[in-house]
Amino acid sequence: MAANDRAAPPGKTGGGSGAEGLMRATLSAVAPGTALRDGLERVLRGNTGGLILLGMDKNVEPLCTGGFVLDVDFTATRLRELCKLDGALIIDRDITKIVRAGVQLVPDASIPTEETGTRHRTAQRVSIQTGYPVVSVSQSMRLIALYVDGQRRVLEDSAAILSRANQALATLERYKLRLDEVAGTLSALEIEDLVTVRDVSAVAQRLEMVRRIATEIAEYVVELGTDGRLLSLQLDELIAGVEPERDLVARDYVPEPSGRRSRTVAEALNELDRLSHSELLELPTVARALGYSGAPETLDSAVSPRGYRLLAKVPRLPGTVIERLVEHFGGLQKLLAASVDDLQTVDGVGEARARSVREGLSRLAESSILERYV
Repeated sequence: MAANDRAAPPGKTGGGSGAEGLMRATLSAVAPGTALRDGLERVLRGNTGGLILLGMDKNVEPLCTGGFVLDVDFTATRLRELCKLDGALIIDRDITKIVRAGVQLVPDASIPTEETGTRHRTAQRVSIQTGYPVVSVSQSMRLIALYVDGQRRVLEDSAAILSRANQALATLERYKLRLDEVAGTLSALEIEDLVTVRDVSAVAQRLEMVRRIATEIAEYVVELGTDGRLLSLQLDELIAGVEPERDLVARDYVPEPSGRRSRTVAEALNELDRLSHSELLELPTVARALGYSGAPETLDSAVSPRGYRLLAKVPRLPGTVIERLVEHFGGLQKLLAASVDDLQTVDGVGEARARSVREGLSRLAESSILERYV
């Protein structure tokens, strides 16, 4: 199957790109609270097993032999009853119709598979050949396995997932607390113009750690379906503002393009994202991802923010005005020293807005210094 002909996720179109996005969307489609998950659990309790292909098109047709053409509305009870038949069940990718039942699927035998059971071997090969997810319910092992593009994922009980998710949430809370501490220290150092590459790297490191833990918890939320509502609310509250803060730190501190080492903000963020967990623990490596040399002595080099991060904390200040202020003054220290009249020389900044910026920066400066030294 050609790459541009690959199937869309069942009932979904978003959630990422490639196999990862398809896996995430399919997990959402089989999460607790969905009709499909209800049907799969009925099959499991009935001790009959089953093979369900989530999609049907001209690429699937040649793999099908025998069975019955149905084209009936999908329900959990119909799924349970039809899985009593030998052979596979084919459902449309929107999970609204049962298209066929009792079908023998005959995928290309040359497709490699690590599975040993006939049903699981077929599921893995069909998922690779068609691009559609396949669900295999094992009668003997009493488990539900999901195959997406050849990748196998066992669907677990909600209680087991919640236990791991709550542990991850507790870890996220500790990391978020530490992030707030280093971010507050950075703000105070910015006011005093005492920032070093080490300080910036420490904040970037913590932001990336929090982001990765949050991504892991978000996967649990998808798997939990309706059982993950409270977890989702807690996650949203904890990571509010983390992604914008990550972008603002990069915009403030990624070095200006110069020579062969130049790196854009987007490239720096992508480089941070690509760091392994062990690399992320090394501040010189984080500094290198941001565009600095990465040598140990570089960490103590002084750097000055452009001002994006603190200006974003000023209430009701549009992004376009922030861009103009940074471009006009060229750095945070000049912004802090600017009078109301100086600020009004920037396009789009009238007297009222100039006073708002001046007062906002003054309050931020006072609160940051007090938090650091009191």
